[in-house]
Amino acid sequence: MNKLLVLLFLVTILFLSSGQTYEQQSLIPTLQEMLPYKPLETQLAKLEIPYWGKTVSIEQRGYYRFLEFIIRKGAHFFLFGFVAVAVYFVLPKKRFRVLLAGLSTFIIACTDEYRQLLTGGRTPTWHDVFLDMCGAITFLGVLVFMEWIQKIRRDPSVK
Repeated sequence: MNKLLVLLFLVTILFLSSGQTYEQQSLIPTLQEMLPYKPLETQLAKLEIPYWGKTVSIEQRGYYRFLEFIIRKGAHFFLFGFVAVAVYFVLPKKRFRVLLAGLSTFIIACTDEYRQLLTGGRTPTWHDVFLDMCGAITFLGVLVFMEWIQKIRRDPSVK
């Protein structure tokens, strides 16, 4: 039951955030207030992140928009990683559990982007679904690896 509550909590966060406009969830005012002296600006200015045919950098976007980009894309990766793990633990222990968790997460990611399409001031994109799935696959891969290590520790004859 607790596992299902965790999944419902994560999906609720997604549902609420994808229903907000960019302006409603902009981090820039908060970042400006919390980081008025722009810490690490010199170091971050050296970064240029290729993102689907565009280069994202401080030079191109400015300090606060660049930080917001990193935070938002990181949130996609980590949140959907956690969603995938939560789905995995909610599913019964069957043979294709990890595959079903990945597929379910993909459906949730697509639904999230579709919801953004219905929300004004948002730009839904398949690139974000790809990023979501990178997080899901990474987290599920780590989970499967950890489970395999536990099996080996319990029974060294398992490989």
